[in-house]
Amino acid sequence: MTDKLNINQWAAEDRPREKLMRLGAQSLSDAELLAILVGSGSPKEDAVTLMKRLLSDCRNSLNTLGKMTISQLCQYNGIGEAKAITILAACELGKRRQMESPEERPDLGTATRLYNHMHPLLQDCDVEEFWLLLMNHNYRLIKQQRISHGGITEVAVDIRIIMREAVLNNATIIAVCHNHPSGNLRPSQADNDLTAQLKKACDVMRIHLLDHIIVTDGAYFSYHESGRL
Repeated sequence: MTDKLNINQWAAEDRPREKLMRLGAQSLSDAELLAILVGSGSPKEDAVTLMKRLLSDCRNSLNTLGKMTISQLCQYNGIGEAKAITILAACELGKRRQMESPEERPDLGTATRLYNHMHPLLQDCDVEEFWLLLMNHNYRLIKQQRISHGGITEVAVDIRIIMREAVLNNATIIAVCHNHPSGNLRPSQADNDLTAQLKKACDVMRIHLLDHIIVTDGAYFSYHESGRL
């Protein structure tokens, strides 16, 4: 009889962890996801095979699996208390996630909404910070990220980083925002040059640059509202 192969002896594309990293969690079977949680099987079978057998006994129902007790799970060779607790904890997290309402992504489709969203983050900053806001086609926020943290009068910004983040996060609309600690709302020549360069880069990548907002404590300047975008 051929000796059992451990998972780390499998081809890289077949190992659950590597497969998740390469293709995403949705590409894995229930047994493969559980195998990642328990880490190892028994001397007679690898973790994936063990989880397949466990799920088969549960009629391939995660709901049934979640109703098992620690002692019932420990009846399987290769599952001790620690692994049983991990499996039940994962089932409980899945149940709690199902009960939660989806997180509401803010609509940032106007300059006022952008300002109201960013003002709490920037109102107390004594140096300039430059932020990127990534949105979907409905102006719903996907992600916000501080791109640079700089001096009192200016901040260095690499447009390549902005475009990379937009592409990696599948954003179709972006806005950028920075603060003027001095309270002066007038954009500098450096602000104007950066906005123009960013607009050109977005046009090339077919990404819509919604606005560039300058924030002070109590007011804002919008390139879009001023007709400069």
